[in-house]
Amino acid sequence: MVSRVGVVSDDFRKQVLGYGLTTAEILYRMPDHPSLLQTYVWQNYDLFPKFPALTDFLAFWQQKLDGPLYSVTVAHSKLIKPAELRAVDGVFRLH
Repeated sequence: MVSRVGVVSDDFRKQVLGYGLTTAEILYRMPDHPSLLQTYVWQNYDLFPKFPALTDFLAFWQQKLDGPLYSVTVAHSKLIKPAELRAVDGVFRLH
């Protein structure tokens, strides 16, 4: 059995550094049928309020993809809040 003590995921590190889960609903016009709207859901860890990762993704979208953006709706939630992170006094193991 391999012990993974001390191994922390990059996602957890981001959460401790203040990143929160950001979800963006992106409505865009279909390239072949501009009167139709299509939806795309983007989700990643990002920093509130500037959202650098989302901003980079939207810049990529506008430069490389054909469907012009119609609207972007953003939801953001910090998953780790100061009151929820606390030190552990001990570890109890049951066989």
